[in-house]
Amino acid sequence: MVFIPLVLLLFGLSSTLAQNITSTSKAPTTTPHPSCESKTGTNCEECLAYVDCLWCIPTKKCITYPAQTILPPHSLCPLTDARWGLCTINFQILIITLSVAGGVLIIGVFLCIFCCCKCENIGSARSANRMNRQSDKSKTKQEERKADMKIRHDEIRQKYGLSRASPYARFDNPS
Repeated sequence: MVFIPLVLLLFGLSSTLAQNITSTSKAPTTTPHPSCESKTGTNCEECLAYVDCLWCIPTKKCITYPAQTILPPHSLCPLTDARWGLCTINFQILIITLSVAGGVLIIGVFLCIFCCCKCENIGSARSANRMNRQSDKSKTKQEERKADMKIRHDEIRQKYGLSRASPYARFDNPS
């Protein structure tokens, strides 16, 4: 259940960065919401109703999120006291959780790539072994056929008196 708000916060951070980048390049087409600073002195929920606002607990200030620095500087508000997206999760825990989730995701991708490559190599080694077995079988069958043909040819030579004992034996005169 904690995973869903974290994902929403992650997408909210990316949309905040995108809004700040696009707001400098062109004018927004929708009606602008009140500035975050106007929510100072209210409560955390009212401040965080807008994605680009950051709530600082000790000063009870609602600040526009500094998207240029990605992380709010300590002089603006300490990470343990900063709230963004949800009032219940502090910014430091959010960063650590997202870092761990990102690390696990990267390790998982590398493991999948490693397993796929290893399985592919095992498959190619298996097929190479199969090909070697088939070639060995065909060689032994060919050698057996050669031996059978030699035996048959020797039998035919003996039947007609053409022994292979000496290749010049048939040229000898029996007289």
